[in-house]
Amino acid sequence: MRKTYGTLAVAAIALMATPALAQIKIGSAGPMTGQYAAFGEQLKRGATMAVEEINAAGGVNGKKVELIIGDDACDPKQATAVANKMVSDKVVFVAGHFCSGSSIPASDIYKEGKVLQITPASTNPKLTDDAVAKGNTTVFRTCGRDDVQGATVGAYITKFHKGAKVAILHDKSPYGKGVADETKKALNKNGLRETMYEAYNDTDKDFTALINKMKQAKIDIIVLGGYHTAGALIIKQAREQGLAAQMMGFDSLETAEFAQLGGAATNGVLMSFPPKAEDDPKNAALVKKFRDAKYNPEGYTLFSYAAVKAWADAAKKANSTDPAAVAAALRSGKFDSAVGVLEFDQKGDIKNPVYDIYVWKDGKSFPTVK
Repeated sequence: MRKTYGTLAVAAIALMATPALAQIKIGSAGPMTGQYAAFGEQLKRGATMAVEEINAAGGVNGKKVELIIGDDACDPKQATAVANKMVSDKVVFVAGHFCSGSSIPASDIYKEGKVLQITPASTNPKLTDDAVAKGNTTVFRTCGRDDVQGATVGAYITKFHKGAKVAILHDKSPYGKGVADETKKALNKNGLRETMYEAYNDTDKDFTALINKMKQAKIDIIVLGGYHTAGALIIKQAREQGLAAQMMGFDSLETAEFAQLGGAATNGVLMSFPPKAEDDPKNAALVKKFRDAKYNPEGYTLFSYAAVKAWADAAKKANSTDPAAVAAALRSGKFDSAVGVLEFDQKGDIKNPVYDIYVWKDGKSFPTVK
């Protein structure tokens, strides 16, 4: 009886363990709460849809995928806590983070924990540049970089606003200062020197002093290196205080919440963003699925979706979820995705990234006429 009981107990334990063995854990990390939660929602929605489709098609290498959500609130300390939790939960891949200030410190933890990272939205060059310098080969992104984005904005300003008085503002974050500095570099290279270069705090609510300084300097163009929450307040208060300067921001303005916060003052605001995947006719059925689920896949939603799909395709190609094997598969292939054909260079950056210039009007952003 003892032997039979022992055999049955072992069998029962094995049966209980089987469901866990049949799951592959992956993560989606970003600001699920806080002032940038709209972007966290984009990342979560994209990853969730991708996982649902992957599992409906049979999973990855015969196993179902389980998605774990991590909330970093775009805070570096919270991001490291999220990364450590992902490692302890034995996640093999993370689609995240959103803010560069979160992705960069998290990447060190993922390297040590043997977790592949593909960020849908972190654009600071240091993420992949530093990873290469540290021998970290498992960091990728499905978006472009700030040096490309800054060059695009700088070229636009010097082409269409030659001789303008430019104020370059940034929120001191790795993203905000990074993209502002890349634009400054591009402007200076093209012979345009900024009139002002100022930092602000992203938690500020009253920008009167900064706006007065810009009025006194007769600023024509405001280059905003920062997120949509402060950007909406700055442009709204600028209009209320009689400053008619053109605002030009970057990809972090791409959420309907920008227009909701800034109201009519956001009309005419320009920004850089990759070609919008949700407007691509080939994604019509996918976009409909999101909208049927009562969500508009704006901003980085489809970049997050593409990151998860690219990981799954590479894991199938490698017949493994080992980060090194999947990373090698990512670098050696081309992956047809919702955001175009993804081909990665040795740093983990996408090859031939493109940014377009968009203009806000009546709560939506539209491509400018080239």
